[in-house]
Amino acid sequence: QLQLVESGGGLVQPGGSLRLACVASGLTLDAYAIGWFRQAPGKEREGVSCISGSGGTTDYADSMKGRFTISRDNARNTAYLRMNSLEPEDTAVYYCAASYGRQTSCLMRANSYNYWGQGTQVTVSS
Repeated sequence: QLQLVESGGGLVQPGGSLRLACVASGLTLDAYAIGWFRQAPGKEREGVSCISGSGGTTDYADSMKGRFTISRDNARNTAYLRMNSLEPEDTAVYYCAASYGRQTSCLMRANSYNYWGQGTQVTVSS
């Protein structure tokens, strides 16, 4: 059973940066694509970014392109989301998720993912 634990959230001022981490245990992460999703109060969960199992394919939601960078270190069973130029609208709970068998592709559809972390809160405010 794969377990995912996110960390790195917190309070940051507008224009600031954070790096989220998603650490996997239980199984080898390189067999899974990783997605980052977020959910703000009163809003539906939305896809932020994803990365294939090999790390060779990435995708981003339009509003995150140029600001967010997804990466992974399979030797450490860890995926990351670097977030720059944060805006108040980025305030949400951020979740990582794993999708088995996607070595060369990834999707930003929540129903494509088998395993989810518990989430980490990101608050952007002055």
